Amino acid sequence: MLSKEKMARINELANKSKAEGLTLAEQTEQKELRQEYLERFRGGMRNHIEGMKVVDEKGNDVTPDKLKGIQKEKGLHDRHKEN
Repeated sequence: MLSKEKMARINELANKSKAEGLTLAEQTEQKELRQEYLERFRGGMRNHIEGMKVVDEKGNDVTPDKLKGIQKEKGLHDRHKEN
């Protein structure tokens, strides 16, 4: 997650862009802040998804094999103990 200061700056630049436009330096700063935000968001989402275990209504593990492989590599949900 980005700091409150960086999030505030992203919003400040977005509002300024709509109201009066940005200088080249501000456009560069905005692009860098957005990139950092997206990288952190995607990383957090990836970690969240990789930590999930999917079960059906009968309690059977139906987690996709690709996700099971990632979890096995990371030692999540005791997947490292599976064959």
